Amino acid sequence: MREPRKMHPAVTETQPVDAAVNHQQLERSPKPMSNAEIEQAVALMEGFGQRTGLTSQQDPRRYLWTDAFAVCNFLGLARTTGNQRYTELALRLVDQVHHSLGKHRTDSPARGWISGLSEPEGEAHPTRGGLRIGKALPERRADESFDQQLEWERDGQYFHYLTKWMHALDQVTRSTGEPRYRRWASELAVAAHDAFSYLPPAHHRLRMYWKMSIDLSRPLVSSMGQHDPLDGYVTFMQLSAKVSEQVESLDKKGLVRARTQFSTMLQSSELATADPLGIGGMLADAYRVEQLIRLDATTDDALIKRLLDAALSGIRTYADSGELEAPAHYRLAFRELGLSIGLEAVKRMHEDVLQKRSSLGPQERGRLEALLQYVPIGDEIESFWRQPGHQGTDTWLEHRDINEVMLATRLAADGFLDLVTTD
Repeated sequence: MREPRKMHPAVTETQPVDAAVNHQQLERSPKPMSNAEIEQAVALMEGFGQRTGLTSQQDPRRYLWTDAFAVCNFLGLARTTGNQRYTELALRLVDQVHHSLGKHRTDSPARGWISGLSEPEGEAHPTRGGLRIGKALPERRADESFDQQLEWERDGQYFHYLTKWMHALDQVTRSTGEPRYRRWASELAVAAHDAFSYLPPAHHRLRMYWKMSIDLSRPLVSSMGQHDPLDGYVTFMQLSAKVSEQVESLDKKGLVRARTQFSTMLQSSELATADPLGIGGMLADAYRVEQLIRLDATTDDALIKRLLDAALSGIRTYADSGELEAPAHYRLAFRELGLSIGLEAVKRMHEDVLQKRSSLGPQERGRLEALLQYVPIGDEIESFWRQPGHQGTDTWLEHRDINEVMLATRLAADGFLDLVTTD
């Protein structure tokens, strides 16, 4: 099943943690952002914090996909500006997400942590039962008939949202040196793998459910997401990578077992798509794998070639589709911005090649060179959605939180794209 064509930022404080740790960005010297880009990214994230109850007295409303990008954005802004208030906001947001999306909905008869743990145990292990999406409507009951359109608006758990949150938690540990965030990411990883993957009757290969119930007891959508095995494989590889002498991966055995199973599923997966968000995700994953190779976490450069091939095929189709010539009110900004973020990853991979930091072979470099001609599309998307007139359309305002957070990611991409190592 394809990614939903609509996302509704939906439906909440945390203790600031000491977070002044030295970080090193994989020996990368990115082109500095302009003051205007930094200022707009800050303004977008400040507005998001106010509207969603992170920095205001508004009732907190959390949405897992948007919040994962937001955590990374705040961490990146802390590094870029030197203002540790943004690290504190990232940690506060993590706490709000866990205490909202790690617990049952307020309109549910169930109470407490969705894992079923006691309050003290849930505080220590807030991700062990997974995390809700944060959709506006309650999940479909077991006795309700399936409605494909309505299902987009219903709560539950998505695997590809959970992997985004694992990445955000790992980035917190990489930025602060605090190991419990990576522990929570690892616990979430194992719980998600065990719940979403299954062996169909009379089959010899594992598959994955696309959407699960809030308590992970039953599938809500049984088909497999096109890139879910990819998300699992790359993210679990990231969680297995060494961060520092003080921070080792937790449950490495469980992560390696799950990663092996995702690898098997990935072998038979068709990755090519003309969906801009999916293309952008593959390009960001290719950059993650390239960084993980340099961190000695993997030698899987064949996956980079496969991702670049699939992305190149998809972006050729997308570029010829005419979608980017449509008026703003016919377009979904967050999907286009996902592609724009992925094309920023292409620029960074190319810079690594030029600076002789990359181990990409001739074939991978050839694909990267072919993708470079599409980099201006990312710049055009960014420029289009930075225009105030285009931010006044119904399609922008309906998805304002996710649009603004992903625009901030494009403007200040270090927090999301770059893996850091703590000294």
